[in-house]
Amino acid sequence: MKLLSESGKTKTYAVIFSTGDEVVSALTEFAQKYDVKSTHYTAIGDATSAKIGWYDKDRKMFKVIPLPDPSEVSSLIGDIAVFNGKSVAHTHVNISTENGLSHGGHLIELFVGPTLELFVTVEPTPLFKKLNPEFNAGTIDPAPDK
Repeated sequence: MKLLSESGKTKTYAVIFSTGDEVVSALTEFAQKYDVKSTHYTAIGDATSAKIGWYDKDRKMFKVIPLPDPSEVSSLIGDIAVFNGKSVAHTHVNISTENGLSHGGHLIELFVGPTLELFVTVEPTPLFKKLNPEFNAGTIDPAPDK
């Protein structure tokens, strides 16, 4: 991880992943280690395998779509906010397979290979999620301070 810039209390980092790193757990670890309560990020790179999800609103759960082969991460975007007292990452991804088809959705798991270049902007104002009972999912509540 490398600090790229600071503007007041806003900080931007480059986080470079290597072969074998798992992105979802690493984002959670980053958020908790550095007490991050509000951030947004983007990335590009490569995956050796991934699992994405499509949210089935009727069943209130993800349909998991495995992508077991090496692929290109053509777009990865997300945010971190506080839910039930813990910082959690929410990430969506677009992954292109060798035949040029793109697969997108909620990122459940992604193993890097050979690299993934993530740029993170940490904001000073925390964001908090609350449980949305309609979807059984945490959603950002823009009003509260906790």
